[in-house]
This record gives sequence, structure tokens and C-alpha cells, in this order.
Amino acid sequence: MRPSFEGMILLDKPAGITSFGAVARVRRQLSYAAGKKVKVGHTGTLDPFASGLLILLAGQSCRRAGEFLKLDKTYLAALKLGAVSSTGDPEGEITPVAAAVPPAEAVAKTLRAFMGEITQTPPVYSAIKISGQRAYRLARRGQTPVMPPRRVKVYSLELVSYDYPVLNLLAHVSSGTYVRSLAADIGQALGTGAYLLNLRRLSVNGWRVEDAGGLDDPLEPRPLPTRIGGLA
Repeated sequence: MRPSFEGMILLDKPAGITSFGAVARVRRQLSYAAGKKVKVGHTGTLDPFASGLLILLAGQSCRRAGEFLKLDKTYLAALKLGAVSSTGDPEGEITPVAAAVPPAEAVAKTLRAFMGEITQTPPVYSAIKISGQRAYRLARRGQTPVMPPRRVKVYSLELVSYDYPVLNLLAHVSSGTYVRSLAADIGQALGTGAYLLNLRRLSVNGWRVEDAGGLDDPLEPRPLPTRIGGLA
């Protein structure tokens, strides 16, 4: 049966590569198999330090990328307490804040305060456009762009494990939620500071990382469902 070069690809992106780099790898693989250039695009990026589910579209299906913009996501996040990062993750400049060890009861109470609809300020090192330019590019030039706050929803925030200074959480959040900002806000509420040590995207709506292939696997697009938003 002739392979398809149209549709959706579920990719388990490894840490250490950009989403654009992952797209380029998949594009080369499909184009080689097809004997011609195959268009491949993403439906929402993951930070380079993060791993997990990245949904890609191939061929004419790229036109439907906008249908994926408002989907909920689930993450497994490891927070490191006691310090903050200029980028909100391990790649930034790390600054110690406090050595106090919050008790587990205080951590659980703080997490409950971040459940529901909340206001958060996106990180400066993000792809949000400020006056027509990506915020992270302004930040890299030494500027401090003003990031407009946004309303997002945290459907659940489960404490997986806590062994100071590492706090592991399972977070089910709405589209537009920055887990780096959530980590920083939790650290601020605890009085210790915090940044993301690891981040893994487990699902997007009804699609799961367990069903995704890796960059070294032969990847073949699957048909897109008629209705994108009704899987969860």
C-alpha cells in the first residue's frame, strides 16, 4: 500500500531540539520517502528543553493548523524550588532566592490556590509578539518587553511527588497557559522561588504521547478527524 504524505503526525519530541528543528527532520524524512518536497508544519511549539507530544501536519493538512490552537494540554512538570531563572527554565541565569523548605501541607495548599481560572503573565522569553516582534528576540537584545497578562484555566494540578528542592506536578491546563509562568508563580507564593527543571507534554486534547513516534522512527501521517475539538 502506498504511504500517505497528507495528514497528522504525532511526534514525541526529545529534549534538546527546537520544535522547528524537529519539523525540519520530519520534513526531510517524508520528502525523501515521497521523492519530492512535502510540506510539514507544527500546531504549537514545545520549548527546546521540553519533551513530549508535538502534533505536526503534512501536505494540504497544514491549512488546518488553526483548528489546534485552542486545545487543552497535559504536562508532567518538575519544579526546582529555592531559585529563579531568567528564562523560567534550566537554560537561563539561575539566581538563589531562599533556602527555606516548605512543608508538604503548605505546598498542597498553594497548589490548590492555582486551580481554576487564573491570571498569569507570560514569560519574557516566549514567542508572543510585542509590537510586531517576538518577545524572546527583544529579551535577547537586552530589552524588557511588557508582557500583557492573560486569563487561563488550570483544570487540575496534581502533586505527584515532593522531595525538596524538586516538586513534580501533573498539570491539565487550557491553551495559552505557560507552565514556566505557573512554576514561577508557585515559587513566589511559597516564598522560595521556582523554575522548571523538566517539562514533558503528555497529551493534547485526546491525543497522547504514548501513541507518538520518535524522530528516528519511520513516520507516516494519519488522516485528520473531521472535527478537531471534540476528542477530549
